[in-house]
Amino acid sequence: MEQTYDIRVVGLDLDGTVFDDQKTISARNRAAITEACRRGVQVLPATGRPLNAVPEEFLRIPGVRYALTSNGARVVDLTTGESVVELLIETPLALTALRELSRFDGSMDVFWRGKAYAEPKNIRLAADRTVPELRRYIFDSRVAVDDLPAWLAQQDQGPEKITMFFADPAERERCRRAAVGLGLTVSSSLPANLEMNAPGVDKGQGLLALAEVLGYTPAQVMACGDSGNDTAMLRAAGLGVAMANSTPDILALADAVTGSNNESGVAQAIQKYVLNSR
Repeated sequence: MEQTYDIRVVGLDLDGTVFDDQKTISARNRAAITEACRRGVQVLPATGRPLNAVPEEFLRIPGVRYALTSNGARVVDLTTGESVVELLIETPLALTALRELSRFDGSMDVFWRGKAYAEPKNIRLAADRTVPELRRYIFDSRVAVDDLPAWLAQQDQGPEKITMFFADPAERERCRRAAVGLGLTVSSSLPANLEMNAPGVDKGQGLLALAEVLGYTPAQVMACGDSGNDTAMLRAAGLGVAMANSTPDILALADAVTGSNNESGVAQAIQKYVLNSR
C-alpha cells in the first residue's frame, strides 16, 4: 500500500524547480499551489534570494502567505511584512568574513533586511560571472554602497547571508574552505557561486523553524528542490522531493523524484503527496 502524508507546509525552491527554463511558472504549477493554499496548506518560496528579488509572479499566487529567503535566514509574513524567523550572521563574524574572504578573487555582497548590498565593482563582477539568464537579477537586486564593511558595521543587526561569485573554480574552492574554517554554513546554487550563512543555518532549518511557529512537525513538511543549496531542506523535510532535472547529489538523497521544472514537476508532487493525500 502506498504511503500517505499529512503535508501542511510545502517549501519550494525557485530556479530549476517552480520556474521553468524560461523563468515562468506554468499554469499547472500555479493551479496546484493555489489549490493547496485553498485547502489550508502553507506553500511558500524557499529561496537563496533576498526578499526584494523573489518574483512577484509567485508572491501573487492566491493564498501564499510566507516567503523563506536568504537560504532560511529570514522568513517573512507577506501579509504583515514582519519576520517570523530570523537566523542572522552576527555582525562581528560577518565583518571578519568580509575581511578574510576579500583576499580571494571573488565578488562579494551581503543580504540584509530583504535586500542585497555590494560595492559597484562587485555588482559588475557578479553579473559577469553568473549565468546569462541571471544577470538582470543581479543588477536589479543589488543596492550599491561605497564601502561594504564600513556600511555593515553601522547597521543595527548582522546580515542574512554573504554571497560571492568566482571566475576560477580552484579559487572558489579555496575560498569555500576558508569560509568553512570561519564556521559559516556554505552552499552553492550555481557552479560559480558560494552562499554563506550563519553557523548551522540553511533552508532546512528555516523551513522547520516556520513549521514549528505554525504548530507543525517535520513529518508534515514537504520540500522540492534541484541543486546544492536545497540539500539541507530536502533532508530536513519529512518528504524531500527532487526535480527530475536535479543535480546527481540531490537525486541521490531525495525521498522521491518528480517531473522536471519544464514538466510542471512541482504540480505533480503537490497533486500526488498533498492534494491526493488529504
